[in-house]
Amino acid sequence: MTTKYTEDHEWARQDGDLIVVGITDYAQNELGDIVFVELPEVEQELSLGTEAAVIESVKAAGEVKSPVSGVVAEINSALEDEPEKVNDSPEGDGWFYKVKPSGNTDFDQLMDAEAYADFLESLS
Repeated sequence: MTTKYTEDHEWARQDGDLIVVGITDYAQNELGDIVFVELPEVEQELSLGTEAAVIESVKAAGEVKSPVSGVVAEINSALEDEPEKVNDSPEGDGWFYKVKPSGNTDFDQLMDAEAYADFLESLS
């Protein structure tokens, strides 16, 4: 499975015909202990770059922007009761939602792991 990244620190991973979306380890580390996650609705239509989810931590509140356009196929409802999963496993059990993309071009435009690592280095 190929994982790609955005400049807003979301990750997107192709899983069959769906794209799984979450936030990176860098993002969860910057936010601190996550205490609340508001997920999108199943069947909600998302456009590239629009707010898809809300995260609240002990430090700040933030939003997850959709890295691809499409329709939400599944949400990680475990995060509603256990938002700390995002801190514990941001690129594993802490995923936010799965989207059926309306095309592959959005995903193809995202950064690969090497480009994202270079981007992180440019921030310091």
